[in-house]
Amino acid sequence: MPRTAIYPGTFDPVTCGHRDVCERGLKMFDHMVVAVADNPQKQPFFSLQERIDMLNLVFGDEPRISVKPFSGMLIKFAQECGSHIVVRGLRAISDFEFEVQLAGMNRSLDPNIETVFMTAAEKYKFVSSSLVREIARLDGDVSEFIHPEIHRRLVSKLKSQKS
Repeated sequence: MPRTAIYPGTFDPVTCGHRDVCERGLKMFDHMVVAVADNPQKQPFFSLQERIDMLNLVFGDEPRISVKPFSGMLIKFAQECGSHIVVRGLRAISDFEFEVQLAGMNRSLDPNIETVFMTAAEKYKFVSSSLVREIARLDGDVSEFIHPEIHRRLVSKLKSQKS
């Protein structure tokens, strides 16, 4: 039976760090579902559909990766996908405490859910979507942290907001 893992996040926008975690996850799992959170409380910069489109662009050549939106509880989404594995990326020790709390709560709600933590590759240790957006907003160069087409879309959206 194929082992499917869920990789949840807002991906606002998807970064090279996200891509790295997902591709490395394929070394352990047969299929990765990139679960794009629809959480209006976070007030994302890109719409849900824009984030899905960008993820499909980044992962479009890999048939073992699928992109799906979700809202509500992650464990219910994982169950719908037939998975009991959640992959989470850790950049710094500060991520760990929060992620352990989430993993513990998910496991208490569904004892079959397991969380696998993957540390970020060294070159992506300090890359986050929010930092990428902020640097780009200040006209900094973020091209090494995101796919070229994602960079184009980010710059274009920032310019349209300034107009």
